Amino acid sequence: MLGDRGLSRRTFGRLAVGVAGGLAVAACSPGRPSGDTRLRVAAVNHVWTRAIQKRLPEFEELIGRRVSMSLLTGDQLSSSYNVKLNASATDIDVMMVRPLQEQLLFAHNNWLADLSDRAQSGDFNWADFQAAPREASTTAGKVLSVPVVTERPVLYYRKDLVPNPPRTLDELQQTAARLTTKNLFGYVGRGQRSGAVTQWSSFLYSYGGDFTRDGRSAIATPEAIAAYQYYGDLLGKSGPPGATNMSLEQAMPIFAQGKAAFYIDADAIYTGLIDPKVSAVGKTIGYAPFPAGPAGSKPYNIPSWSLGINRFSQLQDHAWEFIRWAAGRETVTALQTAGIPGARASVWANPAANKGFPQELAQAMQVNARNGVGHDRPEVLQVGRARDIVGRPLVTAVLQEQVAPVARDADKEFAEFLVRDNRHRES
Repeated sequence: MLGDRGLSRRTFGRLAVGVAGGLAVAACSPGRPSGDTRLRVAAVNHVWTRAIQKRLPEFEELIGRRVSMSLLTGDQLSSSYNVKLNASATDIDVMMVRPLQEQLLFAHNNWLADLSDRAQSGDFNWADFQAAPREASTTAGKVLSVPVVTERPVLYYRKDLVPNPPRTLDELQQTAARLTTKNLFGYVGRGQRSGAVTQWSSFLYSYGGDFTRDGRSAIATPEAIAAYQYYGDLLGKSGPPGATNMSLEQAMPIFAQGKAAFYIDADAIYTGLIDPKVSAVGKTIGYAPFPAGPAGSKPYNIPSWSLGINRFSQLQDHAWEFIRWAAGRETVTALQTAGIPGARASVWANPAANKGFPQELAQAMQVNARNGVGHDRPEVLQVGRARDIVGRPLVTAVLQEQVAPVARDADKEFAEFLVRDNRHRES
């Protein structure tokens, strides 16, 4: 069976024969899938997915069933789930999901199969997954997905401008201000109302705050207001004009083109910053852990993508075998060696598996993972609406306007939202 050591062909062959035998009996029943039915995987168009696609023949040979994988954008994938699963569709078996964006809603709709017994069996070694991603993939005590891609923020900096990276947020702000000139921005980052929330979360945690406390809004606490103010000053005073319109797509090229000294964003985007086709500073980029704030360094450490099983799937056993294979230590090691960060602690502890990343980046990623918080946005059903509310004071801060009154007003709005969201969750 596929556990920490992978799955041997002989063992997988016995499994395939056993499952195939069961399917042969089931095939006699009307409406049951035959042995020729493909295992259907709905996935996002992502570097992880493309890497897995290349390895599919290996899995198909082991399981004795063909696999069909459809690739969509994140929004297209979510819309497809909403349409199909509202109709209890059976033409999706394995679902690639964003645990922090949609899993709570999917759990509420009862669209995801409970994987607890399968995941927590000894040979899969659920405990080998990093704590924060593991917890983010669990809803109401049930394992509903298995993380396959993880993400943390990293401090990107120009080594030719800053020999030693700042260790604290105060140092970052001071150095960014000092380096800001008419030809260089001291800092660049996301400033768009909703899009900036995930990256701001690490600043919030490092100031001792969070989005909620005991189920209630916490975005007007002194810690949250201080985090809003800090980020607003950092980006508003040392960043480019029009920062409140910047998402990843606008902020990243500014750093890649050599127009900023510091940039904090997801570690998973580093390949775009070192690609000589688009980057002018690839050879001078340094990588550092998230700087410490008043509460220490508390970056997010999340599963950006996980695999779940459609509750209506008629191939749930084979769907699980796909997850066991894709999230097994052998596959995770191969993909992480190629620069795709997984969630297994044992793989992160293997120096050979981290050679796909620049050494300084791999070290920063491991430090951030140890300090990591398992969410980067409010944990609610209607995530998009929550991000929009939380992001309003952020925009105010970047525009260098009074933060506290706007934060208090947004806090009231968020509190009312949480009441409604909880009611929907309980209905």
